[in-house]
Amino acid sequence: MELVIVNDKHTAKQFLDVHVLLNKDVPGWVRPLDRDINAVFDTEKNKAFRHGELVRWLLKDDSGKLIGRIAAFVNKKYKTKGDEQPTGGIGFFDVINDQQAANFLFDHARDWLKARGMGAMDGPINFGERNNWWGLVVEGFHEPLYGMNFNPPFYKDLMENYGFKPFFHQYCYGLNVKERVQDKFYTRHAAIAADPAFSSRHLKKNQMEKYVKDFVHVYNKAWAGHGGNKEMGFQQALKLFNQMKPVMDEKLVWFIYHNNEPIGAWLNLPSLNEYFKHMNGKFGLLQKLQLLWMKWTRGTKTFTGILFGIVPEFQGKGADAYMIMEGGAIIQYKLQYEKYEMQWIGDFNPKMINMAEGLGTTITRKLTTYRYLFDRTKEFKRHPQLV
Repeated sequence: MELVIVNDKHTAKQFLDVHVLLNKDVPGWVRPLDRDINAVFDTEKNKAFRHGELVRWLLKDDSGKLIGRIAAFVNKKYKTKGDEQPTGGIGFFDVINDQQAANFLFDHARDWLKARGMGAMDGPINFGERNNWWGLVVEGFHEPLYGMNFNPPFYKDLMENYGFKPFFHQYCYGLNVKERVQDKFYTRHAAIAADPAFSSRHLKKNQMEKYVKDFVHVYNKAWAGHGGNKEMGFQQALKLFNQMKPVMDEKLVWFIYHNNEPIGAWLNLPSLNEYFKHMNGKFGLLQKLQLLWMKWTRGTKTFTGILFGIVPEFQGKGADAYMIMEGGAIIQYKLQYEKYEMQWIGDFNPKMINMAEGLGTTITRKLTTYRYLFDRTKEFKRHPQLV
C-alpha cells in the first residue's frame, strides 16, 4: 500500500473521488457537494486554521488504485471538559473493507498527531464546528441529512477492532409532522400564551439582521459553553444565515420573546439532500437554477431541525412547549411538510434528549464519536454529562 499526501489540485480532486468510488453503490448514500468538503480544507474559509493544522492522505494499493483516505488535524480550541490529555482529530475517513488498510491509515494519523503533542484522537469528526461531518453512522443507514457523514456498516468494526471506543453517541429523532403531539404541550403552551409578555414570530428574510441579532443573543446564552460550542459573533451568524437564505423557508425559523427580548430560537431548514442528491456533488449556476426549479415545482416533504434552545432563565418553565406549539400551528396545518428529523443530540445532553422524546419522536439514526487513547494503559472515560 502507498500513502500519498494531498498537496495539490490533482490530489485534492482524488480526495473527493475516493469517497465517491467507495460509496457510490452503498444504499442510501448521497454525494456531498464538492464545495462543502473543499471549504473545510480552505485556509481562507475555515477559521479553524487560525489555531490548528491539518494533513490529508490518500491510500493506494499496489496497482495504484485508490482504496482509502483520511484527514488528521490539531485544533487548539478543541477541548472537552474533563480531558486529561490534548486530543487531536481524524475525519473524512474512507477505506475498503480491509482491516490492514484501515490500520495503515489510523497508524499514520496517530503518529502525525503524536508528533504534535496529542495524547488521543477523536473521530470521525470535523476540522471545525460540530454541526457538520461529525460522527460515524452505526444505525440508520438511510439517506443522510445535509452536512452529515455517511458510511457503510463495516466501518464500525474497522474502528473498534483498531481500539477506538465510543466517546459519545449521537441520536437523531424524527416524527410525523401531521400527528398530534402529547396533551402536555397544549397545556404548557396555554399557560404561557395567557401571559401577554410572551410573543412569537417567524423569521422574515427582509429583516434578516434583526433576526440574526436575536439568534446570536439566544445562542450565546443557551448553547455557548455546552458540548464544545463557542460564542458566536454577529458577523459570523449573519454569514451563516446569508448562506442559508436561498434555501430557507421563513416559516420554519421561529423565535419567542418575553417583553420583546428574545428568549428562544428554533432553526429548521427544508431537507436539502432531497435536492442535492440530484446534483452529483456540483453546485454551479446550472445546479442553482435546478434547485430553484425543484423548490418551485415540488418542494420537499421533509424538514430538518438544526438548533433549538431556550435561554437558561426560562428553561424548565414551559417556554420550549410554547415555541414548539407556536411554530407547529403554522408548520402542521399551513405548510406542505410531512416528516421532521432533528440533527443529532449527544447522549451527554439529557435535557435535550428528554425534550425530543417528550415530543413523541422515535430514533431515526445513531452516530458515534470515537476516541482512541495513545497510552493504551490509561483509563478510558466517556464524554461527561451536561447538567
